[in-house]
Amino acid sequence: MTKDEIFTFFHNIGIVPVIKLDDAGKAVPLAKALMAGGIPCAEVTFRTQAAEESIKRMSAECPDILIGAGTVINPELAEKAVKAGAKFIVSAGLNPETVKWCNENNIPCVPGVCTPSEIELGLSLGLNVLKFFPAEASGGVGMLKNFQGPFGQVKFMTTGGINPSNLSDYAKAPNVLAVGGSWMVKDALINEENWDEITRLCKEATTLMQGFEIIHVGFNNESVDEAGKVAKEFEKFGFATKKGNSSTFVNTQIELCHKMFYGTHGHIAIRCNDLERAVFYLAKKGFSIIKGSEKYDAKGKLKVCYLDPEVGGFAIHLVK
Repeated sequence: MTKDEIFTFFHNIGIVPVIKLDDAGKAVPLAKALMAGGIPCAEVTFRTQAAEESIKRMSAECPDILIGAGTVINPELAEKAVKAGAKFIVSAGLNPETVKWCNENNIPCVPGVCTPSEIELGLSLGLNVLKFFPAEASGGVGMLKNFQGPFGQVKFMTTGGINPSNLSDYAKAPNVLAVGGSWMVKDALINEENWDEITRLCKEATTLMQGFEIIHVGFNNESVDEAGKVAKEFEKFGFATKKGNSSTFVNTQIELCHKMFYGTHGHIAIRCNDLERAVFYLAKKGFSIIKGSEKYDAKGKLKVCYLDPEVGGFAIHLVK
């Protein structure tokens, strides 16, 4: 993969498990558990003697998982990690010499920052993807919002204090590329070889990352008059109706389309944290975009689309 392809991969997966391994013998079973849970990537931290061998084994025996090295504090350690099979480098802080070595060897490097000055240093070194660490202790989502204005070109991999309770908040942030965490790969789970639980937690995390929520149901009608008649029936319940150019809404939960649209009966609108990430996630579950249904914002980012197959005669309408 190229650098851009790796960063796109991070975005689509959304989560990068941060792993500490004391026993390289557990590396391959762990990698398989992550992949079974829908997370085919991992950052193996150089905080133990087993890190180098763990990266070697994962890379050799599980070629479908993207393995990188974390806690890389100097160029020598970066070189050792890459020789072992690491495809990307992550560090808690920003060491210019490590970044330069990675740039010279075309290795994606994501150093840690938590201040504007550190972000500017990263930009001066040619980086536009940085690690926001420690995320929660450094202001969390609120600080990321502050960074959005002056550093709109920067995307962050956020790590530190993130867990299932706040994961969706980070996933919604427009400048978050991916989230790093270790709650699904805790030491106790690895030491007990509880691979099934790790897989379960990974599946849970990938679902939470999407933030799926039903926001309204749309019903197809043959004409404006037909939609109006249906609206009148709902008004008998005291519900407010509002006629628009292409549909009439009953409160905000029911949309009465003025013509036959996507879906046999209509559509179900589901909100998500990030459309591109959701489309990638749902593609693995058999859904695909209905060609011609996509709409993009001024920056070329997908903002709405409809999906096949239908569910109960309704197309899925994804919105952010």
